[in-house]
Amino acid sequence: MKYLVKKIVTLIMTLFLVSVLAFLAFQIIPGDVVTSILGTEATPEREEALRKELGLDQPPVVRYVRWAGNVLKGDFGESYRYSKNMNQMMPVAELIGDKLPVTLLLAALSMLIIIVIAIPLGVFWARSKSKILDVSLNMGTQTAMAIPSFFLGVLVTYLFGFVLKWFAPGSYVSFRDDLWGCIRYLIFPAISVAIPKIAMTARFLRNSMLTERSSDYVRTAFSKGASERRVSYVHVLRNAMMPVVTFLGMIIAEIVAGSIVVEQVFSLPGIGKLLISSISTRDFPVVEILILYITFVVIFVYFLVDILYRVIDPRISSK
Repeated sequence: MKYLVKKIVTLIMTLFLVSVLAFLAFQIIPGDVVTSILGTEATPEREEALRKELGLDQPPVVRYVRWAGNVLKGDFGESYRYSKNMNQMMPVAELIGDKLPVTLLLAALSMLIIIVIAIPLGVFWARSKSKILDVSLNMGTQTAMAIPSFFLGVLVTYLFGFVLKWFAPGSYVSFRDDLWGCIRYLIFPAISVAIPKIAMTARFLRNSMLTERSSDYVRTAFSKGASERRVSYVHVLRNAMMPVVTFLGMIIAEIVAGSIVVEQVFSLPGIGKLLISSISTRDFPVVEILILYITFVVIFVYFLVDILYRVIDPRISSK
């Protein structure tokens, strides 16, 4: 119970500090949202009127306190740049609510591909005695890790879209209209996200297993007559997964926070693309909430990693 309270307090304090830093950053970076909105139609009178309408005429501290108070009530404010119609701005919660499921679906598919392929591959690689296979996997994983995400996305688009014609590039289908059609389209961006992560995870697991195989408990298990398969899967893999779980936690946080480059390549309306466009247009209410979301995801994922540690190795709980 004490551990849970500590984590919750840490989460709240971190979100507060990040929100303050994000707010201060918007006060420092060059550019003015009012000028950006009005463009060539800007006049001193119109700028003053719009600044007052958006509440930007108030001191920064007053604006932050007002914004934070509204967020605590569940009101994320309205976007400066997106609107429902000519007379009504788009609520931030509604705007992000349309984008977030896309990123979460992409993250779920990516992690499924990574776990299903990387863990068996890493175990197989660690148990393999073939030098040729070892060299081949070593070169293959290094190549996969070295390819930039945007170029990998282009390769996947060209191969599966233009050559094999398994999907139509740019023809994203909304999950609201056709969930299965949306998932089928997201499989290919998920492959682009997963390939480098598969290589990293497989190498990490393989190295971790090889390290564990030199431990005393492995020799003891063999001396007691345990089979190679039992030692690998029951003893070695369980202990080797400890650092891999941390690494997978980092990957999950990175993907769920938004695969910005891949979303751009495949024209996905996710939060990564929304974050970039909102920063460029100085849309503070949207950027602030997205930054808090990313912070929350990272902290929550590492909280889950801590719990998995205790499941994999109960000795941690006793400590």
